[in-house]
Amino acid sequence: MIFNSIEFLLFFAVFFCLYWFVFQRNFRAQNIFILAASYFFYGWWDWRFVSLLILSTLIDYAFGLAINRTSKRKLYLWLSIVNNLTILGFFKYYDFFASSFQDVALKLGFTVHPYFLDIVLPVGISFYTFHGMSYVFDIYNGKVQPTKDFVQYAVFVSFFPLLVAGPIERASHLLPQVQKPRQFNYDQAMDGMRLILWGLFKKVVVADSLAIVVNEIFASPSSYSGSTLVLGAVCFAFQIYGDFSGYTDIALGTAKLLGFELLTNFRFPYFSRDIAEFWRRWHISLSSWFRDYVYVPLGGSKQGPWISIRNIFVIFLLSGFWHGAKWTYLVWGGFHALLYVPLFLFGVNRQHASEIVAAERWLPTVREMVQILGTFVLVTIGWVFFRADSVTSALSYFAHIPKGILSIPQHLSSLGIIAIFLVLDWTTRRSERKPHPFIPAVPYVIALLLILLVFGKGGSENIEFIYFQF
Repeated sequence: MIFNSIEFLLFFAVFFCLYWFVFQRNFRAQNIFILAASYFFYGWWDWRFVSLLILSTLIDYAFGLAINRTSKRKLYLWLSIVNNLTILGFFKYYDFFASSFQDVALKLGFTVHPYFLDIVLPVGISFYTFHGMSYVFDIYNGKVQPTKDFVQYAVFVSFFPLLVAGPIERASHLLPQVQKPRQFNYDQAMDGMRLILWGLFKKVVVADSLAIVVNEIFASPSSYSGSTLVLGAVCFAFQIYGDFSGYTDIALGTAKLLGFELLTNFRFPYFSRDIAEFWRRWHISLSSWFRDYVYVPLGGSKQGPWISIRNIFVIFLLSGFWHGAKWTYLVWGGFHALLYVPLFLFGVNRQHASEIVAAERWLPTVREMVQILGTFVLVTIGWVFFRADSVTSALSYFAHIPKGILSIPQHLSSLGIIAIFLVLDWTTRRSERKPHPFIPAVPYVIALLLILLVFGKGGSENIEFIYFQF
């Protein structure tokens, strides 16, 4: 069940009515209803993996209580970490390591036949295991107290708007919202509807339209001119942004309709002026997770330049590997580490830490435009590795670019979609959670027609969100 499907529309319509009109007066029953609906939502892909989600939730719930009650706090922390990483590693990385071991053995002259599992990857496993680990980490560090109510904790882990593709929530942020009654707020709900509409536009009109071009070009790069290959890389950059940030907008909007506020996951990353700023604006919940739970415990940037550089590479390589068991993701992460380190060494990695580009102007300065374009080019180079089937395929893609680089590219119409998206994104760069404040002034019939256009354009294919595979 995906957000841009008739099934989800029907599911959420029924859920919304029961949530506010039947269960609102009984707070615990409302939480139980959320949990049951979340398991149903997750089970729509494969019911077998609901038991894995429940097992993971039970174990971290028990470890959270144990850390708070016993003197062996560090032991239970590590047991929780090992449990989560074992589950994640078994389902997501076992075949990768087995295959890599086989390849290395063959190069050394040995023939080995490891057992391959070939199992289906549980959707969203990287997200809900990180939810569980952050909960246990925060209890250990004294940031939150463990809840004794299993239903409340299970809702925190399994809340269906964010279950399969984030954002990666923190217990200190979401759990208190689960633990108190919610009241319907009209203004919050209208903000949610605008976010859902904007997210659907990003996903169906932008990402899914560009996906057709991207899939065609990346399937056979040798068949296209260099200019078309450049266009294909740019299209993927906007496809993955529209796809993932579109999912996040729908998740944020859906949660608002239910009285919840989720963490911000994107802040217009393609308007970043350097790689450091990009990573403060792209997949914020993941980058901040690695910062707080890996980078800082390793010493952060307080133990000298060499330790700091090591830590930078660790978190970027882990970020790449988090996305999947492929060497391309590791190369993608390592590439971003190489781009980030010079900024760190020159002490300019935080020069754009809080400001918004052209916050008080309609347009950026020439300097800012050059910085934005330069950063986008570097990010797009990284995206080619991310999208390619293998490192060799990515290098082959780059090798074909010089051939016909000055020719007129195919699929020029895709630039129109990107241009419209960029203009709309630019007009709302000051507030990620209030897209297009002019929408309430538009007659409701036009808004309804836009919704119908969105569903009509993508309803036949229902392309899954890219980050479902992670």
